[in-house]
Amino acid sequence: MSEMRLVVAGAAGRMGRMLVQIIHDTEGAVLAGALEREGSPALGQDAGLLAGVGANGVKISADALAVLAQADGLIDFTSPAATVAYAGLAAQARIVHVIGTTGLAAADIEKIDAASRHAVVVRSGNMSLGVNLLAGLVKKVAQTLGEDYDIEIVEMHHRMKVDAPSGTALLLGEAAAKGRKIDLSERSVRARDGHTGARTAGDIGFATLRGGTVVGDHQVIFAGSGERLELAHRAEDRGIFARGAVKAALWGHGRKPGHYNMADVLGLSDI
Repeated sequence: MSEMRLVVAGAAGRMGRMLVQIIHDTEGAVLAGALEREGSPALGQDAGLLAGVGANGVKISADALAVLAQADGLIDFTSPAATVAYAGLAAQARIVHVIGTTGLAAADIEKIDAASRHAVVVRSGNMSLGVNLLAGLVKKVAQTLGEDYDIEIVEMHHRMKVDAPSGTALLLGEAAAKGRKIDLSERSVRARDGHTGARTAGDIGFATLRGGTVVGDHQVIFAGSGERLELAHRAEDRGIFARGAVKAALWGHGRKPGHYNMADVLGLSDI
């Protein structure tokens, strides 16, 4: 099989440059395009040089339509507005669209769902193997332990992260909610301040910490009477997300259109 031609959105950013590096090192994948927003100072620069892997002749462009027309897949860790726009273009080109963007609203996800009728969409709040295994464990534990065990999710990221809770925290919260057969949007507690009263049984609490250069720490706590079970994941290198995203793109190549997640990619859907 020929190499999969991949495009990186946000190629000048930290994750974008990491993706260019991982694609360079991955057998079966080749960088076919690199995208940035209009007005970016990186436009016209060589994506390989910018990522530190040497010149590869791929110039960073803002012309997404032309770039995607020559590609098999797009990897996208950008912003909600940009991701929705890319989803429409990926559907038009009928290619694989891997989405690692967080902070998506319900309306954004509806548009991505519509795009997945024509494109292979793989979307996850976290692309790492470890986190997706953790989500499977969280679902199983939540299913096993009743409402006598309170669920709290604690996450910490670097000072520059703009959305909260993190996409990974919400991924873990959804796993817990599925285990309990409840709707996370109706049972999550995102903030506590002042005289809040006693904790409501069955709610899933979130605590958000920001500071320094932390790549990503997540902890799911099941607090019962007289005992506490804690499941945790600590990311030490952004490469784990980039490697997972490239793996997802290769997995999606040639698959029928649909809206998939990393559990599908990793064969964890039955956990």
